[in-house]
Amino acid sequence: MNFAVIGIGGYIAPRHIEAIRDLGHRLVVAYDKNDSVGIMDRYFPDCQFFTDFERFESYVDSVKGTENEIHYVSICTPNHLHAAHIKFALSHGAHAICEKPLVLHDKDFDDLADYEKRYGKRVYTVLQLRTHDAILALKQKIESVPVQGDHLVDLQYMTSRGNWYHESWKGDVRRSGGLSTNIGVHFFDMLTWIFGEEREVKILEKSQTVERGELTLQKAKVKWMLTIDRSKLPADAVKAGKTTFRSIKIDGVEFEFSEGFTELHKRVYTDILSGNGYGLEAARPAIRIVEKIRGAT
Repeated sequence: MNFAVIGIGGYIAPRHIEAIRDLGHRLVVAYDKNDSVGIMDRYFPDCQFFTDFERFESYVDSVKGTENEIHYVSICTPNHLHAAHIKFALSHGAHAICEKPLVLHDKDFDDLADYEKRYGKRVYTVLQLRTHDAILALKQKIESVPVQGDHLVDLQYMTSRGNWYHESWKGDVRRSGGLSTNIGVHFFDMLTWIFGEEREVKILEKSQTVERGELTLQKAKVKWMLTIDRSKLPADAVKAGKTTFRSIKIDGVEFEFSEGFTELHKRVYTDILSGNGYGLEAARPAIRIVEKIRGAT
């Protein structure tokens, strides 16, 4: 399969191009408004590259019907651009593989579903936690052992970010969707996937660096906290030199899944290319939750 990547200079793009290479496919062309993209030399040194989107689009159109025709466009751009870049992929004859969050608003799903029908192409989303061995085992366990009442879940995710974060697009709620959308959407997807659909969203604390609340799901009551504030890290994590801490307790028992992340994008791509990837409706429940968090005061 032939791939294009939009946003090749971003943080997450190397995971995508590594998966493309390791699975034996080709990166034909890439776009980024910035030109610090030397990472491509490690994987696809002959890949075409553009910093002008019109030239990128012209190239994608020019290779239709040739051996370089683009079959998939992988999207690694800032969150607010995802919907537009997905539409670009579909309207130019390619399937879209888009990073989290797939879109910022629930209403975007219906719009993209219309594009799928119009152009006969699919939208795939990167929900890599659903491919993690420990999380797969947890889902199986929850489904196989019935309990009376709700499970009690306590989620904490702390990932240190410096002052640059607030000056970048990630610190702008209009472009990132806010803290929960930017760093928490995967966890909300994981929780709804395992414990069922959302019943109620309650916000207890909300600032530029911390968001905290309660979430009622079909099978669980969840207390959650997300932060980019380094001072919130537990003493043991600081002592160990860690800048990230994640903890999930289920019915008082710690659920460990701190390892095993390096191969997840490859698993996502394997599923997509075998016809089993997650599409629009899989991503919708978590987007509804983070949109409610964004709109809450």
